[in-house]
Amino acid sequence: MATDATGSAPGLRVLRRDEWDKWYDTLIRGFGGVPESAEERELWNSLTEVDRSLGAWDRDECVGTAGAFSFRLTVPGGASVPAAGVTMVSVAATHRRRGVLTSMMRRQLDDVRASGEPLAVLTASEPAIYGRFGYGAATFQLSAEIDTTRVRLTSLPAGTDDVRVRYAVPADVLDACEAVYARLVPSRPGMLARQPGWERLELLDPESDRGGASPLQCVLAERDGETVGYARFRVKPDWDAAGPDGTVILESSAALDPAADAALWRFLFGIDLTSSLVVRGRGRPVDEAWRHWVSDIRRCRPRVLDSLYLRPVDLGAALEARTYQAPVDVVFEVEDAFCPWNSGRWRLSGDAKGASCGRTADAADLVLCVRELGAAYLGGVSLASLGVAGRVREVRRGALAEASLGFGTGVAPWLPHGF
Repeated sequence: MATDATGSAPGLRVLRRDEWDKWYDTLIRGFGGVPESAEERELWNSLTEVDRSLGAWDRDECVGTAGAFSFRLTVPGGASVPAAGVTMVSVAATHRRRGVLTSMMRRQLDDVRASGEPLAVLTASEPAIYGRFGYGAATFQLSAEIDTTRVRLTSLPAGTDDVRVRYAVPADVLDACEAVYARLVPSRPGMLARQPGWERLELLDPESDRGGASPLQCVLAERDGETVGYARFRVKPDWDAAGPDGTVILESSAALDPAADAALWRFLFGIDLTSSLVVRGRGRPVDEAWRHWVSDIRRCRPRVLDSLYLRPVDLGAALEARTYQAPVDVVFEVEDAFCPWNSGRWRLSGDAKGASCGRTADAADLVLCVRELGAAYLGGVSLASLGVAGRVREVRRGALAEASLGFGTGVAPWLPHGF
């Protein structure tokens, strides 16, 4: 690590619990210095895994922060795979360009490897930062601003009218909502199995984050007395010379089947005194059905943004953990300067039932960086498109099409909440 003006290098070590406040204050300052509510700060304090949190210290001043959560991530095929959720990364402005971030990333990935987690994931405040550490954008999210005065829902699925939608106090129905969420986790790559305590994130509702909108509201979708979906939202009232012009702000939703999903969207479109529906939070999956129900997609102002960044830490174990929608037998020559144990040639053989991946001396079929494998790993980015961009080099004719088809998935990967 580079030295500071005094000639001494900031020391890097695992956080102690009694240092959390100072460490977290450094993080808050790194993201602008606006204080969080007591509710939000307490939640992140309780969720922080101090034994997986690193601090860089210049004498008694914390000048760098990085942490990790112990997650389980759904991968193609439905398996729930251990993944380190990289989080709370910051470097004090006084100590930029001194190697602090690189030293934290180096130590963290070494620790992740030692813990046996094949994957590391993160959400990036600045996408340009993490590519050099091997992370690729693996999931995307769809946000929207829908003009509900001019956009209608059409051709809703059979059974929509059989679903009852009712208001409920968010905290009172948290268990029912979490049960719906848990049933959906294996069905979509990129989703995180909710660890104990993380359900509280869904109810976090500081007034400072509402922007003039209501406290969090919730409706349940029910069929024959069973909860089959939910939506959490806010309403921001507004009026102009023509009358009411309020906005519905969708924070999160989930449904077990198309009819329940449609019933929730129809409810959101029909809330009195509103003229628009804004989809925010982590957005929605890019392949969700509502895009096909709306009468005019242009007036929904859809916007796609990057979301979850992924890097294989143990390449062989990562590629063996998922399945492949079409048979694949390909030799990758992988470059991974930051985690050199992944560099070299690997033969992947797999199909919808399983896969094996190990070192090989065979000639390479495809040449690429670990970042590209991270981007393609969940099926949200095709290897073929990376090949067109010059990010994957095909050596054996036909290998790129074969691998790209195998890595694809039937549903778009999606990250349901931040961390």
